[in-house]
Amino acid sequence: MVSTRFLMISILFIGLSIFMVAFLYLPYLTNVFVEIDPSYAYLQLPGLIGIYLTLIPFCYALYQSFLLLRYIEQRNVFSLHSAKALKSIRSCAFVIAGFYIVGCIFFFTQNALHPSLLLISVAIIFVCFVISVFSGLLQALLTSAVEIKEENELTV
Repeated sequence: MVSTRFLMISILFIGLSIFMVAFLYLPYLTNVFVEIDPSYAYLQLPGLIGIYLTLIPFCYALYQSFLLLRYIEQRNVFSLHSAKALKSIRSCAFVIAGFYIVGCIFFFTQNALHPSLLLISVAIIFVCFVISVFSGLLQALLTSAVEIKEENELTV
């Protein structure tokens, strides 16, 4: 199907874009911030490590989204595999939100939580919670649909 192919290409593009920003632009950006205010140089490495750690669940969620699109393409969407993929996406969103909450607490304890950093972090945390709630809702609906499908197959 054309729409699933477009979504698969979009997922690949999102993943590549995030990797390019994380590995090419963020180190440069942190160096600029250290040049502006050298007193925060000790936070450069922990900040980058925290962002790189969030890439692990993010990439796994992208992979699960890709698998979900393959299930749709194969017309096997009403299966427990799809529900498992949605559960994984939900868990990844929670993990990412947790990383950002811990990061905000860390920067706050270091007296380095700039309001713009807090605003970006809160936005990311909010988006992660929205994704996790929506994935949980879809997972519950899909699990019910799978149960109904199995009941219908048994009655025939």
